[in-house]
Amino acid sequence: MKRILLATVALAALGSANALAADLPQGPSYKAPMMAPAPMVTWTGCYIGGNVGGAFGNASASAPGGEVSGNGSGFAGGGQIGCDYQFAGGFVIGVRELLDYTSNNRSGTLTTGPLAGTVANFNNQWFDTLTGRVGYAVQPDWLLYFQGGAAWAHTSTDFSGPAIAGQTSNSRTGWTIGGGVEWMFAPHWSAFLEGNYMDFGSNSGTVATIPVTVKATESNVLVGVNYRFF
Repeated sequence: MKRILLATVALAALGSANALAADLPQGPSYKAPMMAPAPMVTWTGCYIGGNVGGAFGNASASAPGGEVSGNGSGFAGGGQIGCDYQFAGGFVIGVRELLDYTSNNRSGTLTTGPLAGTVANFNNQWFDTLTGRVGYAVQPDWLLYFQGGAAWAHTSTDFSGPAIAGQTSNSRTGWTIGGGVEWMFAPHWSAFLEGNYMDFGSNSGTVATIPVTVKATESNVLVGVNYRFF
């Protein structure tokens, strides 16, 4: 009988403890903080940067009865500024201004005509391009693009011979076309690799009263870095 009484008291005490625990206020519950979503990569915005590379040119000079041409190469380096806009789906359009100084030069010797024996030294001091570009983001941070537009350059041709010396020097206008790839490797920063072709047509002048016509084309391969403002 005593055992039954003790068991009854123990069960009553346990029930009271559970009821008291249920009535007590519950402690605050904690949830792990939500991670902020990664920022979306966009090519929309303006940028400024610098570039270096190589310039490879071809120039020719013709006079009555003779012509000379030469291929040359040199260093190119400068800066660029531009803006892009990205549409839904990855298409990007933009505009860019690039100005580079170059050490590109080449030479050749006229072998016939009144300027026979005269050496022509072709030099390109700088080139400037204003281009529009169209691209597609094959990955959010990788952009393939094509570009084209107007080009300007300052060129000079020095003639030196047995009895003749002279120079033609002027700024020239032409056109350019090219393309490349750009990689956004960090927020606000991108790097690019591109190649371009420029054609400056022909210009006429005189050397020792003899008319000459000079033609010039140039290609370049550039690598560069841009800082982008979003």
